[in-house]
Amino acid sequence: MTTPCYDTVILSDLHLGSEVSRAKAALEMLRATSFRRLILLGDIFSDLNFRRLKKEHWHFLSYIRKLSNPKREVEVVWVEGNHDYGLTDVMSHLVGVDVYQEYEWTFCGIRHLAIHGHQFDRFVVNNRFLSNVFTAFHHSLQKLSLGQNRIVGFLERFDTVWLRLSSKVASGAIAHAGEKAADRIFCGHTHEAMRVQRNSIEYFNSGSWTQESATYVTIDEEGVQIHEYSKRADDCDPGEERGEADSSAIDVVSSAGLRADAAHESVYS
Repeated sequence: MTTPCYDTVILSDLHLGSEVSRAKAALEMLRATSFRRLILLGDIFSDLNFRRLKKEHWHFLSYIRKLSNPKREVEVVWVEGNHDYGLTDVMSHLVGVDVYQEYEWTFCGIRHLAIHGHQFDRFVVNNRFLSNVFTAFHHSLQKLSLGQNRIVGFLERFDTVWLRLSSKVASGAIAHAGEKAADRIFCGHTHEAMRVQRNSIEYFNSGSWTQESATYVTIDEEGVQIHEYSKRADDCDPGEERGEADSSAIDVVSSAGLRADAAHESVYS
C-alpha cells in the first residue's frame, strides 16, 4: 500500500502531561504518514510542569526533534496555544523548532493561516486566572476518571461545552482571515473538529488528541481533509509512571543542551 504524501499535516491540543493525552496514538499517526510540513497547532502541552510527562510523551517530543532535523527535509512549525504560554524559548531549544503566534504559507496559489484560536475566545483572553482554575479542576477530574467511562465522557465534553464556544471561535477566526487576506484559516483550541465556509473563506478546526475521536487535518492538491484516528486500546496508558527519564527523555534534553535530569524537573526550576 502506498502511503499518501501530503503537503501539510496539522494536529493540535495533544496536552502532553494530561492523563487523557493520546500521545502514543499521535506518534503512530505521524510515523505512518508522509508529509512535507507539520504544524503543531497549539496546546501541545497541558501546562509548564515537565514532571507530568510520561514516557510516551517524551517519545513524542523525541520524534518531533528528529523530524525537525534538516536532513529529513520536513518543515516543523509550532504555533503557540494558551496552554503553551511561556514555553516559546524552551520549545525552540528542546525540540529544535521555531514557535509562532500565527503562521502563514501559500500552497497551490491559496493563502493559508494557522493560529491556535484562543485569541477569539473571550473567556480565556479576559479571564486567564479563572481559565487556570478550570484547568486545575480538569486535571483533578482526570486523575479520578481513570477506568471510569462515565467521567471520561464528561471530560471529553468539558472543554468544548463549558469553556469554549466553537461557533464564536470560528466567526472570530474567519474575520481575522479576512483581515489577513487568507483564503483558509486553521485553528485548534475548541477540541471540536469542524469545517465552516463563509463567503470565500474556509475555516477548519483540527480537533484534539484528548478524546476518543482524535482528529487531524491534511492538505494536498485535492484540498483539505479532516481525519479521525481509529481507536487503539493502549494508546493512553494510565498505568505508566510519570516522569520516568527513559532514553527518549534523555535524548531530548541532552540534544537541547540541558541537564539529563531535566526530564524530572518543572520548567520553572
